[in-house]
Amino acid sequence: MNKSVRQNEIFKLVKQKQTCTIAELADRLNVSGETIRRNVKRLVDEGLVLKVHGGITLPFLEHEPHLLKRMATQINEKKAIAELVAGQIEDGDSVIIDSGSTTAYVAKALKNHSNLTVVTNSSYIASQLAGFNNNRIFMAGGELGSHDAAAYGPSAIDFISKFEAKKAILSIAALHETKGCMDHHLCEAEVSKTIIKQAQMIIVATDSSKFGRTGLMKVCELHEIDLLVTDEKPGQDLQISLDSAKVKILIAETTSN
Repeated sequence: MNKSVRQNEIFKLVKQKQTCTIAELADRLNVSGETIRRNVKRLVDEGLVLKVHGGITLPFLEHEPHLLKRMATQINEKKAIAELVAGQIEDGDSVIIDSGSTTAYVAKALKNHSNLTVVTNSSYIASQLAGFNNNRIFMAGGELGSHDAAAYGPSAIDFISKFEAKKAILSIAALHETKGCMDHHLCEAEVSKTIIKQAQMIIVATDSSKFGRTGLMKVCELHEIDLLVTDEKPGQDLQISLDSAKVKILIAETTSN
């Protein structure tokens, strides 16, 4: 395989999965890690991919795309994670759910549950669960974010603070072994911090592309998480940190289209 063809194959794989490790690319293309690194350097120099901790990603992922666009990435992974998260929720539970592409899939997976009390700042999540199976949905008010049509700001935070929930489900932008859970937007981080204070059990639902990444805003430390639901086992450094923080991990099995 010549260099240009291999670079095209690397770029194609990164576009499919959004974030890939060097080892993963080497295995998929049956070449050495050093060969992958040489080809990746050319792609980085051309601005087609970005180097991140543990691998490479697409440039646009450093900014938060629209909710529906995010829902169109890592679809199999997010659906599998959502089903596993839904299995942790019992009929009659009180749950606070933040706005995110993975939690949007969680809302879909909860449609067969009944008698839920759901508090959310997401108009999308509220619309998925309202009017079904005797569920009670409480929607926070405030200024709607242009990227996800969710409520943020003081009004939303004050509203969420009025509730005490059994469980919370968070969808984060980054999960780092030393920096913890992070997000790209201050408004989202503030809402997530409030949710954490109001719930007995904190569930983080995120796909493995978020592993090792950082964001602009700190949401919480790893020890504040009770359960991480994801699609792949974390890398060694992150796994050690999660074990030290006593975070339980569930891995969802995914199937290809």
